[in-house]
Amino acid sequence: MAGTKAGGLAAAATNKARHGDDFYSKIGAVGGKLGKTGGFANDSIVGADGLTGRERARIAGAKGGKKSKRSKR
Repeated sequence: MAGTKAGGLAAAATNKARHGDDFYSKIGAVGGKLGKTGGFANDSIVGADGLTGRERARIAGAKGGKKSKRSKR
C-alpha cells in the first residue's frame, strides 16, 4: 500500500491520531521558520508599514484567496 493514494490517506490519519489534527500545520510552520535566507515571510525584519514578513504574507495570501475563488458550477 506504500506509495498509493490509500496508503497516503492511512498515513495522514495515523499522524493526525498520534499528534493532533494540526500536525501538518505544525510541521509546515517549523520548516518555514527554519529558513535562513530571508524571503517573503521573513520574521526578523519589520518593514516601513510596521508589519513583519509573516504578517504581510498572511495579508497578501488572504487578498489572493478572495480574488481567486472558483465560481459555483
